[in-house]
Amino acid sequence: MSSLMELPQVVECSIDGCGYNHEHGCHAGAVTIAAHGGEAECATFIPLTAKGGLEKVIAHVGACQRGECAHNESLECNASSIRVGAGPLGADHADCLTYAPR
Repeated sequence: MSSLMELPQVVECSIDGCGYNHEHGCHAGAVTIAAHGGEAECATFIPLTAKGGLEKVIAHVGACQRGECAHNESLECNASSIRVGAGPLGADHADCLTYAPR
């Protein structure tokens, strides 16, 4: 991938408690999906009531540390888009819901 526009977009984030999630989705410049145990965690998640990010930007996936994901190639996400939401640990924990182990 060579530009931001080619990176997969975060088309949905259902985590209301994240400072980057506004009423029309995630407004971080890019998110990182981290490898924490068995979870494909959104490492960009920040539990603040203050809203941050870039007003006119919808987030893309900047990096993915889940090398065993079917969408991962050279630590880059190749899914057409991803969804972020509550994983098995609950609504105060954001996971990549598009994660699919090989």
